[in-house]
Amino acid sequence: MPLVRLMRRPFFWILALAIAVFALAPVFGNNVALREALILDAVYITLASNLNLMLGYAGYINFGSIVFFGLGGYTCVWLVNSYHWPLGASLLVAGVCVSVLALIFGLGILRLRGAFFALATVGIVEAVQAFAENFTPWGGSSGIYLSGDIFTPLGGPARALWVIYFMMVAVMGLSLYLSYAIKSSKFGLGLLAIGQNEDAAAILGVPTPLYKALVYSASAFLPAIAGGLYFFKSAFIQPSDAFDLTLSTEALVVAMLGGQGTVAGVAIGAFLYEELRGYLLTSSMFANFQLFVSGALLLLIVLFFPGGLMGFIYRHFPRTQKVLE
Repeated sequence: MPLVRLMRRPFFWILALAIAVFALAPVFGNNVALREALILDAVYITLASNLNLMLGYAGYINFGSIVFFGLGGYTCVWLVNSYHWPLGASLLVAGVCVSVLALIFGLGILRLRGAFFALATVGIVEAVQAFAENFTPWGGSSGIYLSGDIFTPLGGPARALWVIYFMMVAVMGLSLYLSYAIKSSKFGLGLLAIGQNEDAAAILGVPTPLYKALVYSASAFLPAIAGGLYFFKSAFIQPSDAFDLTLSTEALVVAMLGGQGTVAGVAIGAFLYEELRGYLLTSSMFANFQLFVSGALLLLIVLFFPGGLMGFIYRHFPRTQKVLE
């Protein structure tokens, strides 16, 4: 759908307002603690929104979405550390390279369906992590550590953290608008047809292999950039953190919690889940129950709330479907 038509719909401006509030909330009072909490929310929203392109639209369960995040992080950090590239150029190259790789691998792996595809994506995570652990230019199992001087071009560490925050919020916003634009397009209708019945979609003329590969590639670009920003901010990256399968599982939980196939639901689900996760990790009583809560949430959603939070809202407040998508 053309941008002008999207801008005529109220949800476009609701998203714009939400992103603006998200970006400016920690600025008032220079609230560093709020900034650090919201940047993690932005990471989860980015990962879940892009996973939703495969899960919510095309109906493919991808346990390997963390590969995009980790490869983007490694590519960006490596270019900055080894070749002294500026952050912006490193992020762009990371996003493009990971998207191209996703397109190439997607043309092959997306021939699999259902549980076979899901298991294959788990294998990809393990294979890429093993590659990173043995790839010398990336520091092997020790990873890459950046010196404090890398923040100098951004005005020093204190200012750089704010710059990175605003860039991460921008990536989050682009992820939400990408999801919204695809859902509202002819391409998105083709993906939804694939998610409902792939064989029927093919009979009706939808080029299913191409559409699946394209959306798989599209779902890699912004998570790769988010990974670059996240690990640049941390000033180090190592395989166990970059390719943590737990984060992929949590992204699935988030998408289903908010309502897969929706834009607003996935974002709200990601925000709520990250806030819950932050509480659990900082609680002396529940610190070790984070994964248990993730598994329990997934089970409850599948059994009792298959439509997630937005499904519940749509069912009880039907008019919201015209506003929240």
